[in-house]
Amino acid sequence: MSEAAPQPPYDLAIIGGGVNGCGIARDAAGRGARVVLFEADDLGRGTSSASTKLIHGGLRYLEYYEFRLVREALQERDVLWRIAPHIVWPLRFVLPHRRGMRPAWLLRAGLFLYDHIGGSSLPKTRALDLRRDPAGEPLQRGLVRAFEYSDCWVEDARLVVLNARDAADRGASIHTRTRVTAAERAGGAWRVRAERQGGGAVEVRAKALVDASGAWIGRVTGTQGGTRPVRLVKGSHIVVPQLFTHDRPYIFQNADRRIVFAIPYERDFTLIGTTDIDYAGEPAEAAASPEEIAYLCEAVNAYFARRIGPEDVVWTYAGVRSLYDDGASSAQEATRDYVLDLDETEGVPLLSVFGGKITTYRRLAEAAITRLKDHLPAAGKPAWTGDAPLPGGDFPKEAFEPEVASLRARHPFLDPALARRLVRAYGTRAERILAGARREADLGRVFGSNLTEREVLYLMDQEWAETAQDVLWRRSKLGLRLTPAQAAGLDAFMRTRLPHLAAAE
Repeated sequence: MSEAAPQPPYDLAIIGGGVNGCGIARDAAGRGARVVLFEADDLGRGTSSASTKLIHGGLRYLEYYEFRLVREALQERDVLWRIAPHIVWPLRFVLPHRRGMRPAWLLRAGLFLYDHIGGSSLPKTRALDLRRDPAGEPLQRGLVRAFEYSDCWVEDARLVVLNARDAADRGASIHTRTRVTAAERAGGAWRVRAERQGGGAVEVRAKALVDASGAWIGRVTGTQGGTRPVRLVKGSHIVVPQLFTHDRPYIFQNADRRIVFAIPYERDFTLIGTTDIDYAGEPAEAAASPEEIAYLCEAVNAYFARRIGPEDVVWTYAGVRSLYDDGASSAQEATRDYVLDLDETEGVPLLSVFGGKITTYRRLAEAAITRLKDHLPAAGKPAWTGDAPLPGGDFPKEAFEPEVASLRARHPFLDPALARRLVRAYGTRAERILAGARREADLGRVFGSNLTEREVLYLMDQEWAETAQDVLWRRSKLGLRLTPAQAAGLDAFMRTRLPHLAAAE
């Protein structure tokens, strides 16, 4: 019996299923390249699900003269809102002026530049009298003046998954929970070996390799970050019960010249962050330290009338960024711009990705494809990701509420809060979850907080979810609402639907 012919090499192999890796996979697959991506855990499990969840230019980066980065990010803000209006939406941020901090004239000048440098269509800055505006109600009485400006919010982990989903729909092979154990140049290509959680191995050949593993950069390829010095910086966030009832986030200046956000979160909570500290530990073990939690509490206590402490915190999360080390004296000053390092040893390219902001991931992906143009024939095809909606985002960016109304009109049994959550998460693809349902019972078992069996099965089939953690903390934030017993029930249900997990019991 003759042996099977060896598979032709992929055009591109990618290590890392964060926003940068999935963005590059989407872009390359959409241009016709044969792409394979490996993620050691769940998609977005690391830094990409641990952001402040903002699509923004980065107002504070103007102080460090990062004008190109801010301009590019502001331009991308509008692009991402257009292609993903279900998971990206605009917010109006309130920046109170406090005596002894940056002077009001400097804030106003920076905001004027912020309004105009990116050519955005979002509403411009306006001054607020906190004695009359509702934004002043939860603040300390001595604060009387503020500025209000525009930025956007994003469901960061869903942004990662939707890029992976679109990449797969365009032919990419996405391997989650599959750790790359070796990558070496051999026979004019990369030979990449990986091991699946629970057993089993994968080996592929690829003409080019991208290391987008973030804080783990260089570990598999042995490049130690290529020719670029790496700086690991940890950012931590806390979530507390709702501190104010209106829908505008705050951006507070701190005494150490850092800024801290306080953002309405999941209807009943407030998200506070972030810190910026150098990190030397294992990235997967990053967590908010007691010192960081206390720092964030005190930062907002300087502004809100109601004080909070560590005992009020209901959830924390932390992520580690691999930044290009530009020699900045502090972690907060290190550049957030991305750097792409191309090693063409033996004519077999390795592209290592450093830094970047979630806001600019799509531009980073385009730049990565351009850097590989001599090795990736598909790079000669036109850039396309700025015009093509992400899965579920094929409705006008101003039409979110009509989309919710339309879903309820087709499925009148839906609870209004559930309909809104489904559109916010899945956009037009919510219909794939509800197809054929005539009544609530048709959606199957309810695990808690309107999370139904239909939705869970969709996440397992279409979005690579395998555990309750995937569903409750990355595909959604329902982990804030389900009890431990409900979460355990969900995990047990999912295990029965995944043969490799059930076999491991």
